[in-house]
Amino acid sequence: MSVKDNIDLKNLPRHIAIIMDGNGRWAKGLGKLRVFGHKNGVTAVREVLEGSIHLGIPYLTLYAFSSENWNRPKLEVQALMELLINSLNKELKTFQKNGVKLNAIGNINDLPSNARKTLLETMEATRNNTKCTLSLALSYGGRSEILEATKRIAQQVNNNVLDIDDITEQVFAQNLYTSDIPDPDLMIRTGGEYRVSNFLLWQLAYTELIFSPKMWPEFDRENLFEAIYDFQLRERRFGKTSEQL
Repeated sequence: MSVKDNIDLKNLPRHIAIIMDGNGRWAKGLGKLRVFGHKNGVTAVREVLEGSIHLGIPYLTLYAFSSENWNRPKLEVQALMELLINSLNKELKTFQKNGVKLNAIGNINDLPSNARKTLLETMEATRNNTKCTLSLALSYGGRSEILEATKRIAQQVNNNVLDIDDITEQVFAQNLYTSDIPDPDLMIRTGGEYRVSNFLLWQLAYTELIFSPKMWPEFDRENLFEAIYDFQLRERRFGKTSEQL
């Protein structure tokens, strides 16, 4: 019996965000190069995406490459960019078949031109799909996102487009990369680490957090279902008391 049978389909998280951690450590444990772990991590991405579509999760965001990841060895970064291109080319038919709209958040202009070109072409090809929005966080940093939003708002005030007294949480959120995406209800981090690593710092304010000891290449849809079931057992109060809910 799968834990999926216990999931309440009327109480699903609308948006799941995932920090895909542990590729390198998993590969090292097998005596392989880190790139081997990244390649096998693609299988986990497919598992989680298909599991989300099966349940009817409309938004899925994956932390694919942080702004800090540029500091990794040059050959590893190059391999990750090539893996991104190959994966997008390979998965396009699957996206179309399953109604997946590809989105990207982060400083995508930092990506190599061939990777950026493939990403933008895939986004354009899938832009009318409505079943699930898959957002890839690429060259992404939460602090940088907040800083850029602040600059945009300051410019609007400076241009007399916006009055300083009209700056609300909603206005601020509209200037983030995720302006068209609801905040995550559930964030999962694999790899046994207990931190958010500069990921969606604004958006995670009231998100339920789950930290899995599984390395990302080991994470499958059954693990996703377990995380969703755990999420459904929690009481989300948003500052209220249990009696007020």
